[in-house]
Amino acid sequence: MKSEILYLLLNDYADHESVFLASAIACDERHIKENPKYVNKVVTPRGDAVRSCSGFRTIPDYSFDTMPDDYVALVLIGGFGWLDEREADKVVPIVRRAIEKGIIVGAICNAASFLAKHGFLNTVKHTGNGLEQLRLWGGTNYTNETGYVNRQAVSDGRMVTANGTGCLEFAKEILLLLENDTPERIERFYQFNKVGFVELMRQAQEG
Repeated sequence: MKSEILYLLLNDYADHESVFLASAIACDERHIKENPKYVNKVVTPRGDAVRSCSGFRTIPDYSFDTMPDDYVALVLIGGFGWLDEREADKVVPIVRRAIEKGIIVGAICNAASFLAKHGFLNTVKHTGNGLEQLRLWGGTNYTNETGYVNRQAVSDGRMVTANGTGCLEFAKEILLLLENDTPERIERFYQFNKVGFVELMRQAQEG
């Protein structure tokens, strides 16, 4: 479906890396949205449940074979499953098709290193878990060291990358590309979670 955001999860995925983005899609400050602009959906390799690195069991909506062709964003959540080449390499054609169709692609933590490994970062500014990891994973397929930006998250064109601690920045950049809300409200969402409720209330009282 055109309005769906697909979160691609492998076993031992890092569950915290999707939280800010998924919650901003489905909820506002007060409640679950009655008519959200987009819908969150989960994809796993075979349509089986996967377990996060924290031990949470997640039941998907789609497998790699049943996922739709038409959707708005592909979000690759990091974790240790990307170390399993037999499983991770099945994601390559999915990413390639998404890029060819102009679909937003986001990758965080080890998923960004996976993109480097397969040459997907060679034409965009990007970040990840440090340049050394991108070099290690990417090998000769990674030819864009000058495109590396040492930031929590980087957006370039239709691609967003982040390191494993950049979950909130990752969410912000994808939300802006999706135009999920006005830039001002997205910034407010970012500041609320970055600074914290107590500090924002203090600033409001002093202002």
